[in-house]
Amino acid sequence: MEQEADATLRPLLAPSKPTLGLRELDGAADPCRGSAEVCALVDAKRPPTSSSIWEAIHVTVQEMLQTHPAAAADVQTLVRCIEDCFACAESCTACADACLAEDQVGDLRRCIRINLDCADVCIATGNVLTRQTEPETSVIRTLLEACAAACRACGEECERHAEHHEHCRICADACRSCEQACEDALSSLPA
Repeated sequence: MEQEADATLRPLLAPSKPTLGLRELDGAADPCRGSAEVCALVDAKRPPTSSSIWEAIHVTVQEMLQTHPAAAADVQTLVRCIEDCFACAESCTACADACLAEDQVGDLRRCIRINLDCADVCIATGNVLTRQTEPETSVIRTLLEACAAACRACGEECERHAEHHEHCRICADACRSCEQACEDALSSLPA
C-alpha cells in the first residue's frame, strides 16, 4: 500500500520542467510546432489578446446557458445576441468618449447622446437575456425591440460621421451587428 502511494506521489514531487519565459517567446519562430506540452506552456505565457478574451467570454456564456436547467431552445442565437449587446455597449461608450475628444465636439452632441442611450439599452438587454429562469417573454420581446431600435438609431447617426471619424464607423458596424442579433433573437422567441 505504501509503495502504491509512493508511486502515485513521485511524479508530483519530481522537480518541475523548465518553462519558457517571455523573452524566449519574443521574436522566436513559432515554438508551438512541437508537442502539446510546449504549446500549453507558450499559451500560458502569452498575454491575452482581444480575440482570446472574446473567445473565453463566448465559451463562458455558451457553457452557462447550455448547462442551465431552463436553457432556451436556441442557445446559439441567444449567445450571439448577448455577446453582440455587450460588444455594442462597449463600442458605443468608447465612441461617445472619442467624440468628446474631437475638436468639433459640439457637432457630435447628438451622436454622444445616442451612443450613451444605446449602450445603456444594450447592457440592460444583455443582462436580461442572460437570465433564463422563468422568463417573461413580453418583457424580453419589448427589450429586444427597443435594443434593435436603439442600435438602428445609433448606427444611422454614427454613419453620418463615419467619413470623418473612424470611431463612428466602427461603432456603426457594432450597432448593425447588434441590431441584426436582436432581430434574430426576436424571431426565435415563442409566439
